[in-house]
Amino acid sequence: MGSRVRELAGATPATRDRYVDLLRVASLGTVVLGHWLMAAVTPDGVGNLLAVVPALQPLTWLLQVMPVFFFVGGFSHALSYRSLLRKRPEGAGSSVYSAFLRARLQRLLRPTMVFVLVWGAAALLVQLLGGGGGLTGVTLRMVTQPLWFIGIYLAMVAFTPPLLRLHERYGWGAFAGLAGAAVAVDVVRFAAGVPYVEFLNFAFVWLAVHQLGFLRADGHLRLRRPALLAGGGLIAATALVAFGPYPLSMVGMPGEKVSNMAPPTLALLAHGLWLVGAVELLRAPAARLLERPRVWRTVVAANGVAMTAFLWHLTAMFGVYGALLALDVTLPEPASAAWWVQVPPRLALAAALTAALVAAFRTFERPAAPAEPGNPGVPGRRGALDSAGGSGVGRPTVTGAPGSGPLAALGATLCLLGVLGLSMVGFGGLLDGRTALLIAIPVSAPAAVAMTLGGWLLVERAGRGTR
Repeated sequence: MGSRVRELAGATPATRDRYVDLLRVASLGTVVLGHWLMAAVTPDGVGNLLAVVPALQPLTWLLQVMPVFFFVGGFSHALSYRSLLRKRPEGAGSSVYSAFLRARLQRLLRPTMVFVLVWGAAALLVQLLGGGGGLTGVTLRMVTQPLWFIGIYLAMVAFTPPLLRLHERYGWGAFAGLAGAAVAVDVVRFAAGVPYVEFLNFAFVWLAVHQLGFLRADGHLRLRRPALLAGGGLIAATALVAFGPYPLSMVGMPGEKVSNMAPPTLALLAHGLWLVGAVELLRAPAARLLERPRVWRTVVAANGVAMTAFLWHLTAMFGVYGALLALDVTLPEPASAAWWVQVPPRLALAAALTAALVAAFRTFERPAAPAEPGNPGVPGRRGALDSAGGSGVGRPTVTGAPGSGPLAALGATLCLLGVLGLSMVGFGGLLDGRTALLIAIPVSAPAAVAMTLGGWLLVERAGRGTR
């Protein structure tokens, strides 16, 4: 372990909730592993192992852990925003919002924009040289797909202040309101056949899971409530899949008429409830494990590079497959005996290449920052512990200009639309003007990148006066 990791781990206060940091790392790591396992790559294209072997689809009830990450995000955002509120001067409400957005987006968008610009330049070069076919073309289209998660997370950051106020006023009622809205959307969608209404559940389902993080931050997920969440969510998800219009898989499947993921469904919300309840039931034994110095240092180190690894893991996977094809290594039929034999070395190679990419780009996830007095988790620096939040994680004092909130909100909206658009359109067909529909509007990759960059600059400008 490096000296910096040892310093951060050694400075961890007793009040810090270490389990939150573990959940962040474990959820992203599970998503990465799931993507590597599900990819069924052949010389003709990329399929999904779960479509080849439908009997494996129940595994998605364990491997689809994005709800856990969004739950952790709610916990972290509640602590961060409240810390800023405690430090605000009189009448600085708008500045608090812009400072909050800037702080969260810096950590999220720095590595994301580096990823986007590097891949954009590579895609342009490949297509100028006449490439872009075969596995290369598939890679250019698919490598940006995980950015949908960044877009949803940006929305959660932007909506944290108003939803946190609703939580403080209504508690479980605020969560129930969002969950009820998700129910209403699916009823109108499936019973009345109203078109396009299902896209509202991108907000209602994921924000409901995010709201559970607020409840955890205020100690409302104790006693028997995790067991009730886990049991009730599992029963509800099972019933919805067994008797409703919902598929078994909790991730999207090629060619399916209904997906639980895009857009999210009530079944996915029930799945999120059972996952949140399950991880909360493991909280006590995990906390004891995290008291061990070596274990905690590992979590701290992983937290410092988790987002970078997530962004580049598909690059590593396609790089491994590309190298195998270049070396004339036969790619067996997906799910065949020979294919399963290749799985361990492919995973090892993908992990090694991801580690190399992390080493190259990790600095953009951990920007240097001036000392932050009052931050018990990260004395003097922003680092691995700054992302997931803990008890009383501090933020700089707010002294920004009034009226910066609307500008920051506009910037966050542009970032959200740009990142989501790029996740849909990819980098294939740059020179052909390829577009994808984003809320009924065609968006190209250059336009998506411009929106993201422009939005980030607006957020930076709005928050520049804070300290």
